[in-house]
Amino acid sequence: MAHVSDLIATDIESYLKQHETKSLLRFITCGSVDDGKSTLIGRLLYESKMLFEDQLAAIEADSKKWGTQGGDIDFALLVDGLAAEREQGITIDVAYRYFSTDRRKFIVADTPGHEQYTRNMVTGASTADVAVVLIDARKGVLTQTRRHSYLVSLIGIRKVVLAINKMDLMDYSEKVYERIVDDYRAFARHLEIEEITPIPLSALKGDNMLAHSDRTPWYRGPTLMGYLETVDVGAVRDDGDFFRLPVQWVNRPDLDFRGFSGVVAGGSIEPGARVRVQPSGRESRVARIVTADGDLARAVAGQSITLTLDDEIDISRGAIISKATAPAEVADQFEATIVWMTDEPMFPGRPYLMKIGAQTVTATVTEPKYKVNVNTMEHLAAKQLELNEIGVCNLALDRVIAFDPYTVNRDTGGFILIDRLSNSTVGAGMLHFALRRAHNIHLQHVDVDKAARAALKGQRPCVLWFTGLSGSGKSTIANIVEKRLHAMGRHTYLLDGDNVRHGLNKDLGFTETDRVENVRRVGEVAKLMVDAGLIVMTAFISPYRAERRLAQSLLAEGEFLEVHVDTPLDVAESRDVKGLYRKARRGELKNFTGIDAPYETPEHPALRVNTAELSADEAADKVIELLRGREMLK
Repeated sequence: MAHVSDLIATDIESYLKQHETKSLLRFITCGSVDDGKSTLIGRLLYESKMLFEDQLAAIEADSKKWGTQGGDIDFALLVDGLAAEREQGITIDVAYRYFSTDRRKFIVADTPGHEQYTRNMVTGASTADVAVVLIDARKGVLTQTRRHSYLVSLIGIRKVVLAINKMDLMDYSEKVYERIVDDYRAFARHLEIEEITPIPLSALKGDNMLAHSDRTPWYRGPTLMGYLETVDVGAVRDDGDFFRLPVQWVNRPDLDFRGFSGVVAGGSIEPGARVRVQPSGRESRVARIVTADGDLARAVAGQSITLTLDDEIDISRGAIISKATAPAEVADQFEATIVWMTDEPMFPGRPYLMKIGAQTVTATVTEPKYKVNVNTMEHLAAKQLELNEIGVCNLALDRVIAFDPYTVNRDTGGFILIDRLSNSTVGAGMLHFALRRAHNIHLQHVDVDKAARAALKGQRPCVLWFTGLSGSGKSTIANIVEKRLHAMGRHTYLLDGDNVRHGLNKDLGFTETDRVENVRRVGEVAKLMVDAGLIVMTAFISPYRAERRLAQSLLAEGEFLEVHVDTPLDVAESRDVKGLYRKARRGELKNFTGIDAPYETPEHPALRVNTAELSADEAADKVIELLRGREMLK
């Protein structure tokens, strides 16, 4: 018995060792609705013997309940795990599956075909090496086929399998196959796809999946599995000089060890190699390459390592360690392609969180240069991006970062945009290049600074940001506060919403996009006035929290005091000195806050005053008390 146990243990160890040395291929399946993506993956899992007996029993039972193949096994149900997917017979979320053969390991992402789930497709494609684009032989190249192919090219996948599925429903016609291949190649000429491998298939029947089918004697190319087992995808990441290690963690277990941990995103490194740390630009040499299994003589792309350096250098999470001979670029302004992934449109000028590698920064997106019609590749003018739209924009960050163009390295050139309030991912993007002004424009040092100007005036500069509905009393209260401060000998300036729109912002309307830009400009002007040592009052509706937070982020801690003039809508509307509410109610004035446009109430204002209960003078008294309490009036 002991001998048998030893043999079993040896066999298991040999099996695991064999799997350790196999290469891994990540690929996605994509295409239009009901092209057979889930069925194809289910067939691959079934034929590769990756299903246990209980899974087979479950899928047979599910096929009787949910299946679309009569009494036969519906392979799509192996992948469509959500109840909604089974009920509707479609894929909604990205489904990842693992399987292996004697030659290779695979991770496949089954991506949804519906246009409203295009964002999920981008998620699935972001780590893939190969794309399997399915086309229903009955329908040919469709709009969603073009959309997904464009996204595949955009995300950097250069090898595509054109899987022409459901050939059994077209009597395995070579003419149908050739027509679809010609149509797809004509479209793909405009894309950056280097290799297209067309294969006629029937995922349901198994034709040309693992073995060549007798039903397609005219086809001489590879089978789907044959292609996936042999396609070469590793060469690009192994360029030795192009070493990249995004630092995820500063490893300091004790006083005697300090290392920098992460996953190698490209190239290779050896002890003794000279490296540069970006964005700081400091250089050193690699002392050791540390792993859980001991030190390495060489590390390559995909390995998780910890580097120790000869010199003590200040390195933090988000930095990129690269070879000194080919360092990562550094900038804070870029051109980028953005795929918008949420129902609320992208507003130019609104700040978003941008996560690139292990670093999170604040990014402001400009108005799109253009958006792309994925059917024609035409560049269209756009003011903003809607759900699933793709556009090219400029980005401005709040600090310098290390990066590579996305076409050079996906890991150090790809990013996501995150809504600052909901913390949900709203966009995915690819950096093209740093803008020239990012390198050529620098802050000029001045000897007379904010502190010197404030000391001369005997006050602490700040911004009193009055926000509230139209008719709440913002401008009235701000005007009284300025008169009292002026009488006290203070240096002030009042930026009123209506007055600013006669000059600086006369080109802006009242759409959501224009409102965002309106507040952005006022925030920048207020920042300059604070730098001049002034106490600044702004009286704007400023309906969106995100823009008020942007204005706050421009200033130092304690310099932004949000005053919410909290007046009920019915009270504000009853005042209606300018007659704006009446126009809005009649439909003559669109996008009016409180009527057909939202107002987002401040969550934690420095002061809240209700002018339904307080007079304007009493509200002004509370603002002066706030300034005294914050020691703004020395």
